[in-house]
Amino acid sequence: MLTVTALYQFTRFPDPAALRPGLLEVCQAHAVKGSLLLAPEGINGTIAGTRGGIDAVLAAIRALPGCAGLEWKESQAGTMPFGRMKVKLKREIVTMGQPDVDPLARVGNYVAPAAWNALIRDPDTVVIDTRNDYEVAIGTFRGAVDPGTRAFGEFPDWWQENRDRFAGKRIAMFCTGGIRCEKSTNYLLGQGINQVYHLKGGILKYLEEVPEAESLWQGQCFVFDDRVSVGHGLVPGGLSVCGACRRPVTAAERAHPAYEEGVTCPACETEYSQADRERFRERQRQMQLAAGRGERHLGA
Repeated sequence: MLTVTALYQFTRFPDPAALRPGLLEVCQAHAVKGSLLLAPEGINGTIAGTRGGIDAVLAAIRALPGCAGLEWKESQAGTMPFGRMKVKLKREIVTMGQPDVDPLARVGNYVAPAAWNALIRDPDTVVIDTRNDYEVAIGTFRGAVDPGTRAFGEFPDWWQENRDRFAGKRIAMFCTGGIRCEKSTNYLLGQGINQVYHLKGGILKYLEEVPEAESLWQGQCFVFDDRVSVGHGLVPGGLSVCGACRRPVTAAERAHPAYEEGVTCPACETEYSQADRERFRERQRQMQLAAGRGERHLGA
């Protein structure tokens, strides 16, 4: 059994590029795969490997400036959910496109999973899902507002267009692991919204700690690896992902006439050109050939 670890830390990295070689080296030395993002504002990522390998990488990250207090979420996978290890340099570790947003300055009030149900049941609380539309489509908290955004960078515009709907209300926000809420709560505080709360550890921590019988979560939680989704207890949810648009695909959608493995799904059947489809078909063919050789194609 492999350990899958989701992590992030907002901190100041004056020279993120100087940190990349060392992190990549320790990951490769311990056969850890996944993705880590480095930016001037910190580190973000999801990695998978053996217990010993994950511990070695976490130790290396905690040794970075400002990362001694790093927190992370863990779950299990029967097979490696990543094809390779990537350590990338980015402008932001989660892209919002708001240069004045700084989670290190202040964020909303953290709410532990055990206290979350009481908060969101309160009629004076508006619950907002800060994730992308395809994530919300497969699961969210009962009664949560879906902004319908396709990327996190659209959230500020959505808020400006809808803020009057929530006047006088307490705002509670959530996301997969907590990182998007660090920025979105800082953004709302900067907009003069004082009663701002967010789920500490995100959906993943809630699904890990809150018993299903007491849960207000409905559906699956999308994760950015080959498991595609997890449910209560962080058990893999049995969904697949479209090879073209990378949206989650249910069993019913796989049976839809618009579905072609690796090429299209009902959600994206009008989004790509015929040339794109032929390229996707060739990629799928190469992946199948690689699988037949007992290998994993890099496009997988």
